Amino acid sequence: MNEWIKSEKEIEGLRESGARLSVVLAELALSVAPGISTRLLGEEAERLIRKQGGMPIFKGYGSEWGKPFPAAICISVNEEVVHGIPSSRILREGDILKLDIGMRYQGMITDMARTFPVGAIAPDAARLITATKESLDLGISKLRSGVRLSRFAQAVESRVKQNGFSVVRDLVGHGVGRELHEEPNIPNYFVKGMENFSFRKGMSVALEPMVNMGRPAVRLADDGWTYKTADGSLSAHFEDTLIITESGVEIVTRTSHE
Repeated sequence: MNEWIKSEKEIEGLRESGARLSVVLAELALSVAPGISTRLLGEEAERLIRKQGGMPIFKGYGSEWGKPFPAAICISVNEEVVHGIPSSRILREGDILKLDIGMRYQGMITDMARTFPVGAIAPDAARLITATKESLDLGISKLRSGVRLSRFAQAVESRVKQNGFSVVRDLVGHGVGRELHEEPNIPNYFVKGMENFSFRKGMSVALEPMVNMGRPAVRLADDGWTYKTADGSLSAHFEDTLIITESGVEIVTRTSHE
């Protein structure tokens, strides 16, 4: 577990990387509107990352498996849960859009995601977005050094279930910093028999509830990357990179207005 702990120098790097990445996503969100293609959003994401002096860590990810991710950002729409590939798809009024973005800046990687309404959306879609964001915030509020995974995971899932939705179980959060995906895996649910590690001061983690309007099951699309809800229901996703402290957390991927 000692390898999970970041040095003070690495933590400072995470702060700077996260601050810059949050600016990128805030600027990119200004372009979200009916009529724009996800490809254009993807191109703009890469431009903004490089403008910040960062490297788009998603682009080329997975090359060791023979199918590298082709873009700087994952863009997932409606029933697409995560890892959607930017394409010629045009956003329409009423869609819900998930932007998941990561960046390496001066050696340290941060990762974040937000779900946005595209124009006016249905009330149940708006409730799904709100519940997903609230579940992440509630889970984060439980964290400090010494807190076990179960406390975070049960808080997230309880808020989701209170709203009549379901937590995706096949996809989880993770450690982050030196690499995009580090140990430990951090599920958004907890059942008896699961590993129940304690969060420790100096850990940097990417927490990311993925919440479906219908059942929790997902399926992998033919492109080999995009996960979709198995029942075709809507899905929402929020993610932040944060550092565990003695008394709580430091969220490095939230702008001041958030």
